[in-house]
Amino acid sequence: MRLIKLKEVMSNTRLGRSTIHKYVAEGEFPKPVSLGEPAVAWIVSEVDDWVLDKIEQRDVCAY
Repeated sequence: MRLIKLKEVMSNTRLGRSTIHKYVAEGEFPKPVSLGEPAVAWIVSEVDDWVLDKIEQRDVCAY
């Protein structure tokens, strides 16, 4: 299992810091793992799964 910090999450998703925190609060994005105050990180496979889910949603939607 690999953990990534916020900068890498932002790079992988192309989302901004506040958008990621908003999505986490809304339950729309994987929650970070606490590494001790104030450090947190995300499980890379969960972030990757979130991105893949967005791709699947795009492919299912008819425009």
